Amino acid sequence: MLLNDLSPGERVKIIGFYKDQPSYRNRLLAMGLTIGTEFTLVRVAPLGDPIEISVRGFSLILRKNEAKILKLERVT
Repeated sequence: MLLNDLSPGERVKIIGFYKDQPSYRNRLLAMGLTIGTEFTLVRVAPLGDPIEISVRGFSLILRKNEAKILKLERVT
């Protein structure tokens, strides 16, 4: 599942990374988006970019091309 498939308020867990762009993967890891991390989609800008998430007690803004490398699963 991709971040673009979610609605605001949904909670997801990172289960991996797509291997398209390793430089973005390293950047996301440095921001605390590691495998097993749960976060909530807060909002998406009107044109779909950027995307705001709430992770580990803080807000994080991601560009759509950064967010698309995250492999996610819904948390119930």
